[in-house]
Amino acid sequence: MAKIKWAQVGTKHGHAGGKIIALKGNPNVEMAGVFEPDAAQRKAVSGGDGAFSDVEWFDSLEDILNDESIVAVASEGDNTESLDQTEALVDAGKHVWYDKPAGNDWAQWQRVIATAEEKELLVQMGYMLRYHAAFRQIDDWIKSGFLGTVTSIRGHMSTSVDRERREQQGRNFKAGIFYDLGPHMIDQVVWMIGRPDTVTSFLRNDSDAKDVVDNSLTVYETKDAIAFLDISSFETRPAARRFEVYGTRGSAIILEPFEPGPQIRLCIDEARDGYVAGDQIVEVEGRSRQALYEIALQAFLATIADAQERDRPHTHELLVQETLLRAAGDIE
Repeated sequence: MAKIKWAQVGTKHGHAGGKIIALKGNPNVEMAGVFEPDAAQRKAVSGGDGAFSDVEWFDSLEDILNDESIVAVASEGDNTESLDQTEALVDAGKHVWYDKPAGNDWAQWQRVIATAEEKELLVQMGYMLRYHAAFRQIDDWIKSGFLGTVTSIRGHMSTSVDRERREQQGRNFKAGIFYDLGPHMIDQVVWMIGRPDTVTSFLRNDSDAKDVVDNSLTVYETKDAIAFLDISSFETRPAARRFEVYGTRGSAIILEPFEPGPQIRLCIDEARDGYVAGDQIVEVEGRSRQALYEIALQAFLATIADAQERDRPHTHELLVQETLLRAAGDIE
């Protein structure tokens, strides 16, 4: 595969450091540099021996937009700025590795995807659990009918952040921590069981932080199944993260620790496909967060080189964001 010239826009997203490490470490990437619009942030991340200590810095976004040799860009700005940055990149004809979620302007996100389709560009969202071996195994079992008809999914992906961070999340987006972490689970739910007919949300403020959603339960109903996602921002570390799927012929639960997630508890009604009836532990390849970023980048590069189909079509990227905004109360 020929080398692809890349840039990165933004450093404030929680995944930004991991993404630049993946880009610098990939032999098929020629890293042109990074643009960070906040001078104080740029100074903070460029010092020491951190992920950005040895990168070249662009003076403006236009330097990236106007450079036709830059083929792809990692969009890693803060959630309040990244959708505008991504739209500018797509308008300029760049493939974009875009870190989640896709803002809260539904019309703008639809416009970005429409432009990407028109220009035959890839916009790949940064939901790294798509490349998690346990999630992929469960998805294979669902798609093949191995678990029967899925009737229930439960996802728990909480975290622990300080009061200042929780209040900042509340100022930026009314759905708070749910907006930030919920789409990781929504990405899996809608891929596995499709667009929910009904979404019901309980978005609560249950900590000492004021005017912020920091404790949430969202419920997604389809014709055959119901999914429950609960997410809070004040769980005792290390946070317990779980994903469970129940079907008419079996169930599959990713055992903690969620990352790297090397074990699935499988329970099936009768022996088949090399598995025994009842309860058993299925070993899969455990993958660190950084490994997931690297696998996602490999998939991105292979896709734009026409060496593989997209892991998720743009219609799916729209569906995830639509479902998130429905649950957050931003759209009907």
